[in-house]
This record gives sequence, C-alpha cells and structure tokens, in this order.
Amino acid sequence: MRHTSSRTSRLAALLAALALCTAGPALAAPALPSKQYTIEQFMDTLRITGASFSPDESRILFSSNQSGIFNAYTVPVTGGTPTPLTQSTTDTTFAVSYFPKDERILYTRDQSGNELNHLYVRLQDGKEKDLTPGEKLKAMFAGWKHDLAGFYVMTNERDNKFFDLYEYDAKSYDRTMIYKDETGYQIGAISDDGKWLALGKTEGTADSDIYLYDTASRQMKKISEHTGQVEFEADEFDPTSKYLYFRTNNGGEFMRVCRYELGSGKVEDVEKADWDIAATGFSYNGKYRFSATNADGSTVVRIYNHATGAPVDLPKLPDGDITNFSVSRSETKMAFYVNGDRSPNNLHVYDFGKRTVTKLSDSMTKQIDQDDLVEAQVVRFKSFDGVEIPNIYYKPHQATAAIKSPALVWVHGGPGGQTRRGYSALMQYLVNHGYVVLGINNRGSSGYGKTFFTADDGKHGKEPLWDCVEGRKYLASLPYVDANRIGIIGGSYGGYMVLAAMAYQPDVFNVGVDIFGVSNWVRTLQNIPPWWESFKVALYQEIGDPTKELDKLKETSPLFAADRIKKPLIVLQGANDPRVIKPESDDIVAAVRKNNVPVEYVVFPDEGHGFTKKKNEIQGYSAILKFLDQHLKGEPAPPTGM
Repeated sequence: MRHTSSRTSRLAALLAALALCTAGPALAAPALPSKQYTIEQFMDTLRITGASFSPDESRILFSSNQSGIFNAYTVPVTGGTPTPLTQSTTDTTFAVSYFPKDERILYTRDQSGNELNHLYVRLQDGKEKDLTPGEKLKAMFAGWKHDLAGFYVMTNERDNKFFDLYEYDAKSYDRTMIYKDETGYQIGAISDDGKWLALGKTEGTADSDIYLYDTASRQMKKISEHTGQVEFEADEFDPTSKYLYFRTNNGGEFMRVCRYELGSGKVEDVEKADWDIAATGFSYNGKYRFSATNADGSTVVRIYNHATGAPVDLPKLPDGDITNFSVSRSETKMAFYVNGDRSPNNLHVYDFGKRTVTKLSDSMTKQIDQDDLVEAQVVRFKSFDGVEIPNIYYKPHQATAAIKSPALVWVHGGPGGQTRRGYSALMQYLVNHGYVVLGINNRGSSGYGKTFFTADDGKHGKEPLWDCVEGRKYLASLPYVDANRIGIIGGSYGGYMVLAAMAYQPDVFNVGVDIFGVSNWVRTLQNIPPWWESFKVALYQEIGDPTKELDKLKETSPLFAADRIKKPLIVLQGANDPRVIKPESDDIVAAVRKNNVPVEYVVFPDEGHGFTKKKNEIQGYSAILKFLDQHLKGEPAPPTGM
C-alpha cells in the first residue's frame, strides 16, 4: 500500500522460519525442557524491526523494545552496541528512515495504541518536529523521491476516510499535494520520474484492480480488466519508469509477478511459483530485483540480476527465513533479518562484494537455553467435508503417551490472516509449560490459493469454526494429548472464533482465551475506523452488511448467544483499540458472568489492537498461563502475590 524509501522494504513483515529439523543423537538425550521459564525471561528477549542505512552506509537505523517500549536505535554495520535516538517512555515509536544526505531521521508514533500515527523528524540537534500536526489524523510515510530532494507522505487530515498524497521538501518541509483521493483508492507505487502513480481499488474480499494516474494531466485509466474475483496488486515501477511490476492471480490460484508496459499497454509474465509470490521490488538503481514467496507458511526470498534475469547466488546464510530486508543505495550492502521458530528476529548485513554476513544483534535472552524451545512442524488434517487444513504445530518436549499434555487450538487474526513459521514468545512460553499448540489455518486463511481464501465468505460462525472443531479432534487423536483438556485461543478475528466456539459449540472446548475479539459484528462493522473506508466493501462481503444483513450478523455474533457459554473464559483488551473497541469485550464479559461461569478480564489502559509494551505483555501472558493452569491443566492457582 505504500512506496518505500528502499524499494525492497515492501517485502517486510513476512515473518516465518524454515523447518530445519535434524535427527537426534545416537546416545540417549537428556530430558527436555531442562527448565521452565518465566514470562519475564521470555520478555527479556528483544523485539526488533526495520532497517535503513545511514547516508554513508556505516550504520543501520532500526526499532527495538530494549527499554520496554519501542524506540529508534542505530548500530554500526560492523557490529557494536546500539545507540538510542528516541527515548519515549509512554508511546510506541517506530523508526522509518535516515535522511539520505544527513543525520536526521524519520519516525512514526501514535498515542497509546489508537493508530493515529504522526510522522516526526528528529533534527540534527536531537529535537523533534511533527511533520503532520493536527487532531484525529493518520499519516504514513510513502517513500523518498528518487532524486532524494524530498519524500512522500499520505495523510487523511482533509477527510478521515481517504488518504491524500503529499510531496515534502527535504530541507524546508514545505509540501505539495500530488494526489487527492475522494473515492477510496490506495497508493500502490510511485514512479521514479514522479509522473505516474499506481492506485489500488478494492472491489471485494479477493477482487481488486490497478489504475494508472498521470500526475501531470490528472487522468486515470484502469489496467486490470477482468471477470470474476481476481486480485491485482501494484508493487513497483521499474527504475526507468517504463514498466509497472504487479502481482495477480488472474487465470490461476496463486499470485504471480507480471509487468505492464506504460507506453504500449503490453502485459508480460515475469515470475511464477507454486505458492503466492507475496511481493517484488527493486534496489535503488535497479541492479537487483527481489521477490518473496509465501511457501507453506515460510518465506522464500530470491534475488535476480535485473539486467540479465539471472539469479544471484548468495552464500549460506543463518538458518531461518530472511525477512524485512533493505539494500543500500550504493547496492553494495543488504540489511536483513533472520527469524526462526526458536530464535527471534536478528539483524544482519550482507556485503555483496566481499560475500560476507555480519550479525548485528543477539535478540535471544541469555536466560533461555534454545534447546528447551520447540521447532514447529507443518501438519495437515482433513476437515468435516474433506477440505485439507494446514497448520503450524508445536509439540512440547515433555509430551508423552505416559504423561499426556493439555492442548490449544490457536486461531490467527484476519479473517484472512495466516499462522506462519517464526518466533512467538507467547507460543513458546505456553509450549515450554507443557501445552501442545496447533496454529490452525482454517478455510479463509491466506497463502493457500484464492479458492481456499474465499471459502469463508459469509460463513463465519459456521464452516471456519467447524474447521477448528476438527482441529480439536485432530489434537485428541494424538497419543500424547489429553482429549479432555483442549482449549481454544486467538486474537482479533481469532478472538471472535474463540467466543464463537464457546457460544455455538459450547461442549467442544474446555476453555477459551479471547484476546481483543469481536463479540458483536453489528457494532464492530458500524464502528470500523474511518480510514478503513476503502476496504469496507470487502469487509461487508466477507462478514455482512450492517445496513442490510442485521439478522445474519446477530446470528453470527457470540454476544447474542452468550447465555450458552458455560466454560471458563479469559479476555484481554486494549482500552484504545480502534478496530475492536473496548465495549466488545466489556459486554461479553458481563454477559458470561451472568452465567456464573469463571471469567477473567484484563484491560490495558495504554494499548490498542495488539500489545507492544513489555510490562503489559508480561502481565497479560502470565495471566493467560495462570488461567490455563487453573482451568485447563487443573493446577490450583497460586496465592495472590506469588
């Protein structure tokens, strides 16, 4: 949805890890885990993200929660101790980019999780300037101009439903509106010569178009004519501004890379895979083209010499998936992250000329022995109607047929999200304490083709939930799982699935863990953030139209069937959540308590849709384990204060 300072950073956020399981030693191995760890120890692990090279390419700008809350840091490309550049103690701050010619940096921050991000510049004297001042607006960085004299910013200050595009001068911060949106288009890409915008238009759950906008004539034309539900997603203009590279599943199940010639309108296929190609992009001067493929819950990155199309051979890199990478403007270095099931994101730099890799971070706490953590597996089972359901599965070391373990069905957000390989502190915390975890990708999940992705449209509370019921049956069939101790856990849409399971399948799961889940679709759809206007048609197709389908939405909203909930429930909620507002959790908690059912409720006054502060993660995740130990594992709760 945005044009970035380093083209390849569009491939960010593809977090996953390769399954690199090896055979056990010939001699008897010691029992694992050797130790069970506290949530404080798990939270001592760093969360880091982002990568922007300094003007002289000697340092990397990134974000870290080292202080307990995300701030901007810089670290030498040769390694060393990171230096904090921002010191917020209240609001999460994410680094965006170095200025290309001096030591200023851009970063973004909202207010206690309300998602009303502003864009800030840290001046060379350390002072802060808000580049997008005002109340109740949301702003997003959209990339540097290729001549580096300015940068692009999207903001909804004029109309909170729509994002206009501005060009900012890098010296004066004066700005000029480049594009005024009044109908709900999304900025997909900006050509290096500044003459073209690629705009996206959402038409349905799996139906989208691309439009070309001429910034001089202000004329627009559609370049993605098709029939049926087909996705078209703009990625990048090539460095000559001759072609638009985009992805589409037109004529197939999976997204492939194509290019559109601006002069002739000719379309050519560029790259295909047996899975969705999730993104593609170019280095600054176009020496390299990159692609990232979402292959069965893991990320496969490929680098090509753009002039010849030949793959670029890379040296052996650390085990795990390469994610969130950025190539320097000189095209001699690449910053990237490696993420594994038992190892969180670690920042690295690769020197193309020397063919050397330097690790710049050590995110895993020294307090935890990684051998005590668990490598995930991809497993599948057939659901009630024969549809194959893929899952990311974690088996505790201590799980045996002699000592059977409790288990959890873990449901991702979305609805169209995906549970993927990669490090999760909460998952590993629960597995370390003896819980089998099945990260289910029920029908409607992304990454498995458009037929599977659209299979849940208009069916929420039914077929996708029934997949979760079948997931419970799969767990119960395993010889080391206690079939009488299986719960369900999820956040956002996954939280809705938890509540739906407890209300519509009240005898199936023993407990529910709802993390900011929807309880009343009518209210949620009537209160979606205004800046989601361009996606409203897809939400209504997926879930239901609150102006036309009230009865249907009430039938699929657990709040209206809360009297059927009879199993213990814990609910976690951010008070400032703009997507699933706090009344969603308030009401379901109050309703279930009327049933004389054990309900625990944890509210964070300084969080939104997702928890980013270590103190809150410690409080929330420890509350989840305590709840599960008491109500699922059957261990008595420790006295207050312990």
